Amino acid sequence: MINNNAKSNNRFNSEKLLLTKWTALNPENKELHFIVTKLVRDDNNKIIGCKLEAVINKNSYEIDWKNLKDSSKWKVGWN
Repeated sequence: MINNNAKSNNRFNSEKLLLTKWTALNPENKELHFIVTKLVRDDNNKIIGCKLEAVINKNSYEIDWKNLKDSSKWKVGWN
């Protein structure tokens, strides 16, 4: 039986996140499409965040890369 109430997650390899494209499902300031322009790493070279750049105006935001797993907020690719 399929549980339709289960939260689905975007699946991806964090090491291959650089230069991937994302669509915000709840855009703010008309910023709908983004590209990952930088991976943020800690002293042990572990990825702890990423920098997203809005395509429309080049604004950049640093976020926890795990936020992109939330399929209620992000969709892989530009749709």
